[in-house]
Amino acid sequence: MYLNDFSMTSLITLILVGYFLQAIAYYKLFVKCKKPGWIGFIPVYNYYMHIQIVGRPKWWILLLFVPIANFFVILTIHLDLLKSFQKYTYIDQVLGVILAPFYMIYVAFGKTTYMGKATDIPKVHKGPFKEWFEAIVFAVFAATIIRWAFMEAYVIPTPSMEHSLLVGDFLFVSKLEYGPRTPKTPLQLPLTHAKVWGTDLPSYFSGIELPQFRLPSLGRVERNDVVVFNYPPEFENPEDLRTHYIKRCVGISGDIIEVKSGQVYINHTIADNPEFMQMRYFVETDQNVKDRIFRENNIWEYYPSFGSGNRKGYIINTTENSADQLRKLNFIKSVNPRLDDEGKIESRIFPNPKYYPWNGDHYGPILIPYKGMTIDINDSTLAMYGSTIINYEELETVEITDNQLLIASKPEMKYTFAKNYYFMMGDNRHNSLDSRYFGFVSEDFIVGEASFIWLSLDDKVDLLEKIRWRRLFQTIN
Repeated sequence: MYLNDFSMTSLITLILVGYFLQAIAYYKLFVKCKKPGWIGFIPVYNYYMHIQIVGRPKWWILLLFVPIANFFVILTIHLDLLKSFQKYTYIDQVLGVILAPFYMIYVAFGKTTYMGKATDIPKVHKGPFKEWFEAIVFAVFAATIIRWAFMEAYVIPTPSMEHSLLVGDFLFVSKLEYGPRTPKTPLQLPLTHAKVWGTDLPSYFSGIELPQFRLPSLGRVERNDVVVFNYPPEFENPEDLRTHYIKRCVGISGDIIEVKSGQVYINHTIADNPEFMQMRYFVETDQNVKDRIFRENNIWEYYPSFGSGNRKGYIINTTENSADQLRKLNFIKSVNPRLDDEGKIESRIFPNPKYYPWNGDHYGPILIPYKGMTIDINDSTLAMYGSTIINYEELETVEITDNQLLIASKPEMKYTFAKNYYFMMGDNRHNSLDSRYFGFVSEDFIVGEASFIWLSLDDKVDLLEKIRWRRLFQTIN
């Protein structure tokens, strides 16, 4: 379920209810502070009064309009307000953050008294252990919130996106672009993923799972976005804790995807290729090519092989520009794309090689499912969409037997999809495990959009040359 999919009336109602509850709390709290209660209902002005009451600088009101910073300002002044009304305990702080504004109403209408500006109230003496403990708890809490709601750091471990993204690139991925997801598995060790660091122990308790929601976003997944998502077929872990993959979205819900001789087509039109897209080439040469030659041309994937007619050479994965540079070398006879023949069947191809004899270079056409799309149930559509319906549509009891779709043991003649799906491909087209092999990516598996590279390390060079300085703070396109 997605808040983005709510009607505008529902969304406005939700916002107004939250604002009204906060305004009611402000009204009573301001009266207790000997301030006009009506200010609690005035947007921005009520926060300005709040900042004055707790003793923070008046210019903090400007920080409310700064993304990310505004989150910490609101968190700080709300905790200050609790302190001003003698609510010091950890329980008060946790409830004041998680259940706001409900807890603020409890404080406002409870037997509480305004004790003055929080910044003027003497700090309670704490021992060094308690000081460190509180600092660590706050740091973990803040990091967890940032990681969940705003931005998370990732590292590229495989070459599936080269040369757009390189192995060793450290990225920041925006959760705001597509909207942060509420946790499906809430009982989890903070700042971990599916496993406890350095072990094979699960970091979560699977006995409790909640419905998943996606909060309002800045936008939607669009073609050519570089997207981080949870690997769909990793069924041993909950959906939100499956391994993170990063690929380029080449097709959105409702698109028809086809690959002809390695070229992607969208809705029967040639798609724009990524600037640094890599393909597989056969380099014909009678000589042994030194590693230095490949490295100088930004080629990292290469190995000796034979072409047709037992021609000697190398198989490489690289960009067209790098292939052109190799063609200029006098000891290179030719550099040509190495594509699979049409009709060659890859056994691992999605959706079903028995019905769809495709490979990575000759694929489709295939229609990406969208929410509300209805299909007739027959052997062909079940071969194409059956696994998607079973694995990702979240139906309680569903099975396919004898070319029939059974939902709650009842045969269905038609099926209407409940979710939107996307088709992901790596920019390194011949070294990428992507939607051609594992299928569509459901909207609830989307994590965020890759924003920029904050660090890049090359493990193939000496220590002094390890940092790729030119890649630092590059935006990702």
